Amino acid sequence: MAAKVRVGVAGLVHDHIWGLLKQFQELDNVELVAAADFNQPLLDNISKEFGVTKHYRDIAEMIDKENLQAMVCGRENSGHAEVALLCAEHGVHFMVEKPMSARLPDADRMLAAQQQSGIVMFINYPTSWSPALNLAHRLVQDGRIGTVYQLRMHCAHGGPKEVGCTEYFWSWLYDAERNGAGALMDYCCYGANINRWFLGQPQSVMGLAGRLIKDYLAPDVDDNAILMLRYPHAISLCEASWTQIGDIPYGFIINGSAGTISPRKRGLLLTTGEPGKPAKEETLEAPPLPPDRCNGPAYFVNCILREQQPEGPSSAQVCRDAQEILEAGILSAERGEEIRLPLES
Repeated sequence: MAAKVRVGVAGLVHDHIWGLLKQFQELDNVELVAAADFNQPLLDNISKEFGVTKHYRDIAEMIDKENLQAMVCGRENSGHAEVALLCAEHGVHFMVEKPMSARLPDADRMLAAQQQSGIVMFINYPTSWSPALNLAHRLVQDGRIGTVYQLRMHCAHGGPKEVGCTEYFWSWLYDAERNGAGALMDYCCYGANINRWFLGQPQSVMGLAGRLIKDYLAPDVDDNAILMLRYPHAISLCEASWTQIGDIPYGFIINGSAGTISPRKRGLLLTTGEPGKPAKEETLEAPPLPPDRCNGPAYFVNCILREQQPEGPSSAQVCRDAQEILEAGILSAERGEEIRLPLES
């Protein structure tokens, strides 16, 4: 039997880490070895829930002592680059929950470290494992709706605290320096990533953001944001809200010159036709993703074993470019003007 991939955990303050650890634990070719965090209750929980009893306060010490092959990072956004650079220096493959970083300079440092070291660098956007979204991407690539002229991604809920995130999580989401922004960073990142995946990098970004409802937030932390992306032949929207009433699911709508794609319960609604004529509607069931790409940990480990970089929305390049879209959105919201890409370094 082949040796298992030895995985360490760098930080436990991102609530998504617990779901990722469960997915890692379900893989036969993975061993969860050790964890590093400053919060003893979180270290106690990873011992109880996952049997990870080797604990550290210092991530570099953990790397030095535990002969790790891979690392999954559950730190605040502003801490991603520090861990990624340590991993690159020691030849440890790196996975982190979205977004790539808090601000663009850190994402640039991470990409440069990956390119120099050759480690697998994997940014986990949960939307990447949506069968419906993957089917939509194939339909767009196959030209089923013609030329795409608009992609809208709406992400919203009542707010991190209100929907039950732990204080370890929402305390840094509500900190503009550690998160990168507020709802703009937390939820516009999905639209930035998906637009980059489907349409490439836009020419410019216009951002609007504000603290509209949650007066307990600091003035520089937005609870609602919209990014408008301008392409040569398309205009796209990334919508984010921490104040939505009701459990309205995340949703995308893709408009093309020959049709429209929108999600349905188990797949997609494909509407095709010509303006002024009756449209044809077709409900398509989205096939499940293959086992080696069904979630972030499975695909990350698959990339390690095959010695290849992730493709599509999980790749370091795509996620770095999504970070540039977010950075332009932050700057635009601050300045009240459209920001052209690429940004000056």
